[in-house]
Parts: sequence; structure tokens; C-alpha cells
Amino acid sequence: MSRNVLGTELQACSFDPLTGYFRDGCCETDESDRGSHVVCARVTQEFLLYSLERGNDLMTPHPEWRFAGLKPGDRWCLCALRWSEALAAGVAPPVVLECTHEKALQWVSLAQLQSHAWCPASAAR
Repeated sequence: MSRNVLGTELQACSFDPLTGYFRDGCCETDESDRGSHVVCARVTQEFLLYSLERGNDLMTPHPEWRFAGLKPGDRWCLCALRWSEALAAGVAPPVVLECTHEKALQWVSLAQLQSHAWCPASAAR
């Protein structure tokens, strides 16, 4: 059983769009996942533009890969290092802690993730 950054069972990040290195909805990983797609984030427009500027276009659809393109508010398993870079640039998107793999703690601290935790109750206010 994989664990999240809170030490409990890893929860699914998103099935629509279908995310994860293994495209199973979870931010699971193994040694073949060189990017460590372990941070479940609720992407923002600022982050999507930041990622595009760094050569990773997450917005353009690619039907050949069954990828519709991301829009703000979508949940997606991000590379831990890219989330860390976005944090340093001031554009890190909110994270869903229950869905973020514990391996993310190799690149960022729990405190950093918690300070960017997405909370549905507070988002509705």
C-alpha cells in the first residue's frame, strides 16, 4: 500500500482528467518514473503558463495520447521537482495532501506542501 505525505493510504488524484504516471488516477511511482509525478495539484492558470514557459505544455490537447489538455481547477500529478521550482517562482498550485505520494518529501517539506494545501471548504468561500 502506497502512503501519502500525511502517512495514510494514498488516495486517487483524478480520473477526469485521468492522471498519474501510470494513468491510473493516482500519483503512484516507481523507478521508471524519472520525473517523479507524485504531487497531486489543483492546477492554476499561473502554473500552466509557468509550465509552458519551461517547455511543458499541459494545456494543448493531444488526442493521440488521450490527453484533452488541462484547464485551471483540474487535478493532476505533477513532477515533484517542477512543483518545487514553481514554489520558488511564487506560482506553485495548491496540493491535495491525501493524494500526494510520500516520495514528494524527497524534494519538498511537509510544511511547504501544507502551506499550499487545497481545502475545498475554504475554496468555496
